Amino acid sequence: MAHKPTEVIALDGPRFEALLQRVEAGTLAADDLATIHAVLESYFYVTQLIDRKNTSLARLRQLLFGAKTEKTADVIGRDTPAATEPSSPSHTAALEASDSPPAVEPPQPHKPGHGRRGAQDYPGAAHRAVRHESLQAGDACPACARGTVYERHQPGVLIRFVGQPPIQATVYELQKLRCQLCGQVFTAQAPPEAGAAKYDATVGSMLALLKYGNGFPFHREAKLQQNLQIPLPASTQWELLAALVPLFQPILEALIRQAAQGELLHNDDTRMKILSRLSLLKQQRIERASAASTDEAITPSGRQGTFTSGIVALHAERPIALFFTGARHAGENPAEVLRRRATDLPPPIQMCDALSHNRPADFATILAHCLAHARRQFVDVHDRFPSECAYVLQVFEAVYRHDAQAREQRLSAAARLQYHQIESAPLLDELRTWLKRQVEEKLVERNSGLGAAIEYLRKHWEPLTLFLRVAGAPLDNNVVERALKKAILHRKNALFYKTQRGADVGDLYMSLIHTCELNGANPFDYLTQVQRHAEQVAAAPECWLPWNYREQLEGKGRCPDAA
Repeated sequence: MAHKPTEVIALDGPRFEALLQRVEAGTLAADDLATIHAVLESYFYVTQLIDRKNTSLARLRQLLFGAKTEKTADVIGRDTPAATEPSSPSHTAALEASDSPPAVEPPQPHKPGHGRRGAQDYPGAAHRAVRHESLQAGDACPACARGTVYERHQPGVLIRFVGQPPIQATVYELQKLRCQLCGQVFTAQAPPEAGAAKYDATVGSMLALLKYGNGFPFHREAKLQQNLQIPLPASTQWELLAALVPLFQPILEALIRQAAQGELLHNDDTRMKILSRLSLLKQQRIERASAASTDEAITPSGRQGTFTSGIVALHAERPIALFFTGARHAGENPAEVLRRRATDLPPPIQMCDALSHNRPADFATILAHCLAHARRQFVDVHDRFPSECAYVLQVFEAVYRHDAQAREQRLSAAARLQYHQIESAPLLDELRTWLKRQVEEKLVERNSGLGAAIEYLRKHWEPLTLFLRVAGAPLDNNVVERALKKAILHRKNALFYKTQRGADVGDLYMSLIHTCELNGANPFDYLTQVQRHAEQVAAAPECWLPWNYREQLEGKGRCPDAA
């Protein structure tokens, strides 16, 4: 039903209360009927609009009222039984069987604890052994005077926290002596801890972590340092990080080469501003407007949008995170990575959402789509179609539970595939039959929110269920969604990059830092050690990646010039 423009009627609180009183008294006037007609028409139009545009308005509701959880138990109700209409006896039996598969024990709920952390949770803290002030092992017991004391295996633990500036400084005042006769000046030699350079390697590592690992803008760090009376201007911070780029660039290239050989690539993108590019586009628009006024045709050059693309590749069970900021979208950056792929390798699995620009045009991949995207569409319309959405969400819940159980059992890719084929495939086959029946028997309006969710699931069924046919195929794209939070945090706090050069520097540090996090490495230690072993890194960057650099430090690596 098309909505025709209507006259805008102002209806404030007093007028609304007066209208309700006339409705209850049955003394409506002609103007009241027109008002009620307009209100009902507007209500119907807004309801239809919400139904058709459920996704964007659902996001608006989250901004206004706070994001609600998308867990199935919270969406459909913790005590809600399985949907009655879509459930057949065979489906109900399969769903009940999926709750407790015979081969795998269901995960136990986490028991609440006191929330305190033990000493083992602080591997980065300094450890200091404290001996007893008057006793040692073998001495007589001062309490009973008959026994002897011995050292217990577990010592007592005391943890003390100390606050300090992120960047510290030490002023070395070197004594100077001058001969009163010849004027020769003799300066005290600096101690070894003063180092040869003004800025220690740890300074660049800390600045990179603050800026590109945790979204702390340069000007905020400069303000903090100023308040702590150890000033470090924003311009100096940038100069220090930019100067380290040639050292880290070979490592980034090595990571890209490793990612290109990966068996699985996740990719997605998010918007990002680059001020210099915006200025260029503005100038181009002015030139086009000027040319149009003189009847001259100028073709727009370049894309107007800029994005940060995130890629998380899995190669030899090592996750690698890469970030690319610029005019290229999420499908073109994976193509640049895959250009380095060995020609004798089979096509990798590519996990992305269903947007066409996420796929590389020049390289073959085994396409998989994100099941979480399809699921979210049913979450968004559950309040209007509770029975139908509850059925779909329960099926997805069972599939995700099977995948979690496969991870807990540490099944191989082939065993995980077989497990999903046994446990998840029957549920999804019945779901597909139900989806088809909803459309063919016209049980759902195709233009409604539920109809759109069903159509999306049916249209992309094959890539959404690739995990039932290809070993190692993931269920969703959440790993790269989490990676992109670094770029989103930077956009939230710093708002933009000033130039493409600044964006490239940010991409490099984000790639190194998040790859460290994915592999359980300490990013601060990693960035510091790479700086302190610059010659070895330049000679063999493949030997100084986040998962193998400790071997070089311990002398266990096979690379040349290992430290």
